[in-house]
Amino acid sequence: MPRLAAASLAGTAIEFYDFFVYGTAAALVLGPLFFPAFSPFAGTLAAFGTFGAGFVARPLGSVLFGHLGDRRGRRPVLVASLLLTGASTVAVGCLPTYGTIGVAAPLLLLVLRFLQGLGLGGEWGGAVLLTAEHAPAARRALWSSFPQVGPAFGFLLANGMMLALSAALSDAEFARWGWRVPFWAAGALALAGLWLRSSLAESPRFLEIDDHARVPFVEVVRHHGRLVLLTAGALAIGYAVFYTVTTWSLAYATERLGVSRTVMLTCVMAAVVVKGALTPLVAVLGDRYGRRPLCLTGCAACVLWMLPMVSLLATGRPLLMFVGILGALLAFVAMFAVVAAYLPELYEPRVRCTGAAVGYNLGGVLGGALTPIVATALAEQGGRVPWAVGAYLTGIALVSLVCFALLPETRPAPVASVEPAVG
Repeated sequence: MPRLAAASLAGTAIEFYDFFVYGTAAALVLGPLFFPAFSPFAGTLAAFGTFGAGFVARPLGSVLFGHLGDRRGRRPVLVASLLLTGASTVAVGCLPTYGTIGVAAPLLLLVLRFLQGLGLGGEWGGAVLLTAEHAPAARRALWSSFPQVGPAFGFLLANGMMLALSAALSDAEFARWGWRVPFWAAGALALAGLWLRSSLAESPRFLEIDDHARVPFVEVVRHHGRLVLLTAGALAIGYAVFYTVTTWSLAYATERLGVSRTVMLTCVMAAVVVKGALTPLVAVLGDRYGRRPLCLTGCAACVLWMLPMVSLLATGRPLLMFVGILGALLAFVAMFAVVAAYLPELYEPRVRCTGAAVGYNLGGVLGGALTPIVATALAEQGGRVPWAVGAYLTGIALVSLVCFALLPETRPAPVASVEPAVG
């Protein structure tokens, strides 16, 4: 299990690195380079629009790779999704800007972002299922949490590179070529991920399935449609919170408050370090007390924290901004530390790769695709404190709270010890 968990963590870290490096670039530099005819505000909105295209593609990737995972095994999904995401990310780094090829530049950017999302939509289901289906039932949430730590590593790696380049280069150098370096690095990371995954064994639970679903997505829609919608609605707030603090806040702080890129990236990265470190610890609580209670607690915390968070962000003071971001990510951890065990347990094994991944990634569309766009527009219309952004996030949290309340608990019942008969 440690070797399998480490390989899953590394793989999700690499794939989410690819996804996050785009989000950071969209907040900092892609607007002027690919949408120069727009105003700074409209350019940021357009860059976040291409960012959202990756989320729209993720459920489609779940259907495509979920079919592969339910029909051919979880392991092939890991290889195919990693190749697609890595190649698309490297291509973004090689893409000419609007000043070189005109309107073709933003169109190609949109296509490559879509392909990134398609690959990531398959990654989560394969990595999580391979870990969850190998894990002992009593520690399933713990072992399944390691792929969930991967996004934190990916975010830190992506933003660490952006931070180093931003600090080392002038604004002109960063805009001319510096932003491309993290995208190029994705190629080397993808090769490393393929090497790590080459020796992984197929899921034993998949090998036990005798009757594979002919078209898994059709079966999921027919028999588990309500469950998919509930899980998507439940997870929407997690995505909304994460991409508010890791993507929108960068653009808001640098453009509206005049906070330097270096300071803002440092605040966000410090909070993500805490989030990553706490994920396995919170998952242990999920094994002990159940998945649903933790999800409800985290969702309720989001309802209470969103308005204080935006007020702390609006101060422009690094320590207070860090507190606001950290509080939001702690609420996020309470939910997402256990969903890698929770979602697979909700679906029968023959359609598990499709069902769990579609629900997870559809939540990304609802909570992650539109949030940076909506938050940017709402903040532009308000005063210094973007209360409308906080109210918007609170509304999503309330919807997610209702969805979690309607989902069942899935934690396996503890196995009672049996005293041997005497006499």
